[in-house]
Parts: sequence; structure tokens; C-alpha cells
Amino acid sequence: MLRASSSSRTCRALIPRHYARQLTARTRRSVSTVPSDTAHEDCDVVIVGGGPAGLALASALGSSQIVKDNLKVVLVEGGDLSKIKNWSPSSYSNRVSSLTSASQAFLQGRSLSVYIGAWDHVELARTAPVEEMQIWDGITDARITFSAGELNLPNPQLGMARLTENLNLQRGLLRHIEGLSNIELVDKTRVQCIERDEDRGNWPLVFLDNQRVLRPRLLIGADGFNSPVRSYARIPSFGWSYDTQAIVATLVHPPRGAFEPPNTVAYQRFLPTGPIAFLPLSPTVSSLVWSTRPALASAVLASEPGVLASMINAAFRLPDISLRYLHNRILDAHAKGTPITPSEIHEEILWREQSHAIDTHSAYASAARLTATEGGELSLTTQSGIPPTDSECLPPLVTSIQPGTMASFPLRYNHTESYIGEGHGARTVLVGDAAHTIHPLAGQGLNLGLADVECLARTIETAVSQGSDIGSYTALLPYSSERYFKNHTMMSAIDKLHKIYTTTAEPIVWARSVGVEVLNELDTIKAAVMLSAGAQPSTGQQQSSRPDAGLWQLAAKGVEGAVALNQAVGIAKQGIMGLVGVGLESLLKNINAQSGAGRNGNGGQ
Repeated sequence: MLRASSSSRTCRALIPRHYARQLTARTRRSVSTVPSDTAHEDCDVVIVGGGPAGLALASALGSSQIVKDNLKVVLVEGGDLSKIKNWSPSSYSNRVSSLTSASQAFLQGRSLSVYIGAWDHVELARTAPVEEMQIWDGITDARITFSAGELNLPNPQLGMARLTENLNLQRGLLRHIEGLSNIELVDKTRVQCIERDEDRGNWPLVFLDNQRVLRPRLLIGADGFNSPVRSYARIPSFGWSYDTQAIVATLVHPPRGAFEPPNTVAYQRFLPTGPIAFLPLSPTVSSLVWSTRPALASAVLASEPGVLASMINAAFRLPDISLRYLHNRILDAHAKGTPITPSEIHEEILWREQSHAIDTHSAYASAARLTATEGGELSLTTQSGIPPTDSECLPPLVTSIQPGTMASFPLRYNHTESYIGEGHGARTVLVGDAAHTIHPLAGQGLNLGLADVECLARTIETAVSQGSDIGSYTALLPYSSERYFKNHTMMSAIDKLHKIYTTTAEPIVWARSVGVEVLNELDTIKAAVMLSAGAQPSTGQQQSSRPDAGLWQLAAKGVEGAVALNQAVGIAKQGIMGLVGVGLESLLKNINAQSGAGRNGNGGQ
């Protein structure tokens, strides 16, 4: 007999009273079964979650003709989707994602298996191409640059990836779904509980707070990290929380000058406390993702926005020793209950720049080129029209933070042991964050989720065309087989990259820096890395079979590629690359061992 879990007891308490009496009379069979005469609505597919992944899946299933002719799909979302569909902002959201060319191709309908065409409804004016990426070490300044011009792209102006607000993408998907007859959107409605109907092949019964009960052949969890569908299916997960908090904000800055490239370059600096990324959205607006220690994140967010603006400028320019000093100043002031002011942090940064003898006309000077106003904002001092010679190496100077966009969230690594439910959780499948959560330094969360969606939509389409039961384990197995290993490989690479760049051990710092610098000089190998990382859509038989990667996966590829460069660069470079390769290979083995020990102690989240 199954033991009653707290979730099962809560679920039964929410079921209407006459159903609950029947449940009580049948508890000897299973506390998680529901009598067959429960009033319900049969449907083919229920998707729980109206985020980008859930909406993309509904859009894909509604766009396939064979699925449209045979399946009814219901998407359930607790929020108000009409607000997203009618979203018409005057400013930019702080929730921004990078979409690889492969993800864009799927949304555009260029996937060979599933046609969507939702990209036509995305407002392109609110998106920005990434034509170049500059990534460097916060300790040694070893740098690697990737450019769309290095690839034989059909249209290099479209970039290697495209940045868009999540709301822009969701609105486009909702507008596309409006014309799909087999998709029903149920918003402002929460899932109260999920039970199984044992008399009907253990089909799940989804109880909604609007008194509806849905009985689907297939239940799909696109409902995020705290997934109710995953809890119902009893799919365990493993992972750990990073000692890191991500600060996000929308940044305002002057436009690039006439002698400078447009604001289509993404910058990322790997600091020992975590990476900071500057992502372009428009000529005068960019997005921030800054991973740092939780205490510092709390102190910065408790200060005025001008403090964050100054610290962003400093984080891309000052040496690590000065950044650590500034962090301690902010933490000390916060601990005393008197947060540091914008003028105080501006003066501190100016003094540090002077102590490092940074030329006031250099792009590496921030406080010397900015004036703090009484309102806490920064204004750029008058300069000649010719920019500093090193201006292309750094992002524009931030002058203010868009009001209401400063926020933070914890970072974690989490991966379920399976994407398909079995036994009690039969007829369930997970996609996106419900199945895996990844560090944002690679901008991979949404791209992995969209790759899941593409593969699952194709799997369902195949099952329908063959007359198979779409909810059976056998029908869903191709999805799990294709996506699990690819996702795990990507997640492991990003986790290792995070660990490699948060250490200050000199041998490791030297090895990673030399490896990146050598790789940056090898144009052929660098171009191959970019192509394998999703910078160009696949032209193979199946779009979803391409290696999944995103904006910052190139950095992980670069570091890991250094290990293999011994065999790639020839005898002339074997001496130095032998040292780099052995050092990094040994490092990765140690990290694997440590990660294994961590998983043993933190599993089953």
C-alpha cells in the first residue's frame, strides 16, 4: 500500500467533498487514486506553465497539421496571459534572454519537422543582434573575441545570437496561438492538485481552482523549478545551490560615437566572485546579469541605483584588488545600517583609478570621465568626438539604471533523474526549467528549453502519425533519449566553467589564461567552435540534432578546447599547449571528482 505523502493529503483536502468521500472509501487501494465517476473533461494534452517553454510547445503542437487534426491541447497558467498579450511598454524589461540562431530558426518555422512561424509576431525593434562577443579573465585580462564576421553567415548583420525580452517572446507566441484552433489557453487558474485515475490506466487528473478537472492522455510540466507536475510524477532530481546571487537590471548609457562600432557587442568579464555580463538591447539601453556573492548583492540592492551604475562601470575596468576593496566598503557601510551613497562610491572609484595610474582619457577610466549628480545619476563629461583607442574593448559607460529594474535571484544547478514519469507518475513528461536549471553565465536556460520543446513536439507528432499512444513511455522515450545527454553535457560544461573561473589558484589562473589566449589566435579552430555552438542554424536532416549552445557557451568551448589543442595545433605549438592541456585536463578531473562528491551530499532536491 502506498504511504500518503503530504502533497497527497493536501490534494485530497482540495478535492470536492463528494469526491473526497469516495477517495476515503478507496484508500486501501491507493491514497492517490480518484474514482472513475469523478466529473472530468477528457483531453489529449495538458501543458502546465505559460512561460516561454510552455507557450512555444503549445505553439508547435498547434502548428503541426497532423497534431492539429487529432489532438486537443489545453495550457494552464496561473498568471494573467492577457496582460502579456497586450503588453505595450515604454521601457525595457529586466528579464532578457539570448536566442541562438538555431532557436530562432525553430521559432521562425525553418525546422524541418515542426513548423511554428511564431517569430513573425515578435517585435524585432525590441531585439538586438549580437555581432561580436568579448570575454576576458578578471585577474589576468586574457581575452577571447568571437565575431560574426569570422563566419560565413548568410546575413552577418543578424548576428550570432539575438537578445530579446522574455515578455516580447511570450507576447509573440500568444499572438500566434490565437489562430490555432486546437489550443485552449486557461489562464488566471492554478493547479490545486494532481491525482491519478487508476481505473483508467493511471491517467492523471488535474484539479484546477476554477472547479474544472482535466484528464489528459499526456501531462506536460513546463512549470519551472518548483514543478507540481514533477512532484506528482515523483521524479527525483539532483543538484546544488551556488554561493552566488544574480543581479539583473536595465542599463541606460550614451550611444556609441561615430568612430565606434554600434552597440551590438556583448561583453563578459569573469571575476573571482562571479561573471558580469553586459548585453545590448538598443543603441542606448543594455541589460545586466551580474553573478556575485549573496551578501554583496543584498548590499548593492539596498543602496541607491547610482551605486550599482558606478560599480558596473568599475567591474569591467578596475583590477581585482580594487574591486575587492570596493566590495568591502559597500558591505561595511551596509552592515552599519548606512548604505554607501553614489557620491561616496564615485569618489572611491576615482581614487582607485588614480592609484592605478589609469589615464583619464582611457576607456578604462570611468569615474574620471563621469560626474555624479545630486540625484545619484552619472553624466558623461564633455569629450572630443574621437573616442579612446581602447574603447572597443569595453562596454559603454552606464549613466543610470532604469527605475524598477534592479532585482536579484539565487543561482542553482539542478537536473532531474528522468524526463518521463513511470509507475505512479505515468503519462507525464518534463521540459525546460521543470527538468533542468543551469547557471546563467552561458545564457542557456531558454535555449535548452526551446530545444526540449522542439524535440518533444516532433516526438508527439511522430507518435500521432504512427497511431501510437502519445502518453506511453515507449512513445516518449525518443525525446528523453535525445535531450537528456545533450542537456547534461551542456550543464556540466557550464558548471565546470563556473568553477574554473571562480578560483584564484595561480597555476589554474595561468593555465586558463594561456589556453584562452592561444585559442584566440587560432582562427580556424575558433570558427569551428562558433559553428558547433549554434551560431549558425543547422542544415542537417533534423534541426534538433544540432549541438545546443548559446551566447556564452563559446567561452566554455574555448576553455575545454584548450585541453584538446595539443593534437590540433601541430608540433610548433606542442610545448606550451602541452603544459596548458595537462593542467586543464587535470583540473577538469578534479572538478569532476568534487562535483560527484557534492552530488552525493546534495541529491534528491
